Amino acid sequence: MSLRFKLFGAFLVLIIVPLVVLAVALYTLVTGLIEEKHSRQTELTLRALSQSVGFIFREMNQVTDSTIASDAIQDVLNDAYGGDVEDIDYLNLNEVQQKFRELLVYHPSVSYALMYALDDGRIHRIFTKERFQAMPYAQFIETRLHKQVLERDGLPLWVGPYEYPELTGSEPVFTQIRVVKDIDTLQDKGILLVQIKNSGLESVFRYFRYRQNQTATRFFIVNGGGLVLYDSGGALNGKRLSELAERPLLSGEAYRSTRSRFDGQDSVISNIGLGIEDWRLVSVTSWHALSSEVLQYSRWVAAILLLCFASALLFIRLFANRVARAIVQTVHVMGRVERGDLTARLPLQGNDETSLLARGFNRLVSRLAELIEEVKRQQERKTRAELQALQAQIKPHFLFNALESINALAVQNEGQKVSRMVTRLGSMLRISILQREEITVAQELDHLLSYLEIQKYRFDDLFQFDIDVPPSLMNCLMPKLTLQPLVENCIQHGFEGIGYMGHIRVTAREEGERIAFCVEDNGIGIPPERLAAIEVVPDASSGHGDAPETGERRGLGVRNVADRIRIRYGDRYGLFVCSEPGRGTVIKIVIPKMAGGVAREAEGDAR
Repeated sequence: MSLRFKLFGAFLVLIIVPLVVLAVALYTLVTGLIEEKHSRQTELTLRALSQSVGFIFREMNQVTDSTIASDAIQDVLNDAYGGDVEDIDYLNLNEVQQKFRELLVYHPSVSYALMYALDDGRIHRIFTKERFQAMPYAQFIETRLHKQVLERDGLPLWVGPYEYPELTGSEPVFTQIRVVKDIDTLQDKGILLVQIKNSGLESVFRYFRYRQNQTATRFFIVNGGGLVLYDSGGALNGKRLSELAERPLLSGEAYRSTRSRFDGQDSVISNIGLGIEDWRLVSVTSWHALSSEVLQYSRWVAAILLLCFASALLFIRLFANRVARAIVQTVHVMGRVERGDLTARLPLQGNDETSLLARGFNRLVSRLAELIEEVKRQQERKTRAELQALQAQIKPHFLFNALESINALAVQNEGQKVSRMVTRLGSMLRISILQREEITVAQELDHLLSYLEIQKYRFDDLFQFDIDVPPSLMNCLMPKLTLQPLVENCIQHGFEGIGYMGHIRVTAREEGERIAFCVEDNGIGIPPERLAAIEVVPDASSGHGDAPETGERRGLGVRNVADRIRIRYGDRYGLFVCSEPGRGTVIKIVIPKMAGGVAREAEGDAR
């Protein structure tokens, strides 16, 4: 088989086929991710919605709790008035009775309310509505609800719309039924029936559909038998889910989401227990609305596949022969080089990719002698890059906390403190962005002082500090951002959980042609295992060592400072730590004394 046909076959097998497989896999993956993401979001929405819906019913429970305990209800049940509630002279109602009417009659969601007297079955109409005839008590005791209400012994029983139309009427109202007891004897005296409108529910569902960007989703309240008690769209009230879905959807699980056909459409159906009776909250989202982006993606993938196939045919037609010849010639010359003939060269023809390949091969042979020197230069650049990377790691971890503190002070109208913190923060940032690896001791101390003042605003009662540096050292040079990470380590870790005032002392002194800086604290100290991890010199191959991690890298600042000093000035200089648990920590750094940008010692080491 010729190379031309091999190229064509390889192109199809290695590009077209994997691309098709990838497209199918991506489509399946994206579809699954969309369904999973929707399921998670829907679960959160349903839980929030169930809490809002449950609040409405719990509120009505509280209303009736206070109502049945009022003197008005108790007097009615004990025949204090000898007649119906509606027959009571409103002017003769006491304060408790008036409160009862305000709670029940004027509650915005109440549609109808009555009470059955258990002794004689008399109906006390508390709040009536037109064209609705209450079920006689004799008929009510024949229903299954009567037994359920008595078994609950005063706890509310909720009946949804369409479950008992002979009791609740044809309106889509939710009905609460509960036993009323004599508060003195705890005997059953009557049965209270209260119907509430759907206005509260409609406002809740309207909020979640439009305010929470759920316009493509319909919500249902369904009882244990699959009867739709409430449909946010209003069209499926009173229907059963078994008539709408191709397979059973409800379950005893706390939450369940599945993809199925619902009312003739491919949908994602989720449901969660409502916590009221055996009702469940169901959401139905059209899959077309969820997957519209996926369908658009599929069209683009199909177009790309067709374009790739056409490009493959054009490639074989125009370029395969020439490429095949160039490859054969290249293989021949490479064989000569493999046998040791470094004078072999590829002929240069044209100005396309094959010519570029020939030129590159020819340059490769001629540059072999230059590789050793290039490797040396790369090693030097690697060392400088390592130093720059370590320098870049030192960024103030307190920046976000400082901004939060500034915001808190601004809210409290602490204008002067805000101004001071912003000034100090600006000073620190100006020093941090300097395009120099070394700054004067005075600049470093100004940066440190700004950091400490900001931290004092945040933790005023946590620590005190003092700085003792001779004026003769102020113009000397030192690595930028050296002292601040050490002090930050004291505050973050040294004073963690202490019950006394912390103290930080920063000092400097000359040691011949060197400068020694000491950062001392009276904190909790460093455990021996942590101290050993800090003092171990990192492997050169690892770059920065292996500092243990606890959320953020603990000890990163200390190790970073040690590495920068070692790389910058050599092994004669560095960082030393002395600590005892419960007694505090002393960190000492030693650098060459430099003035005017010229080192008096170890200039060769710096290079």
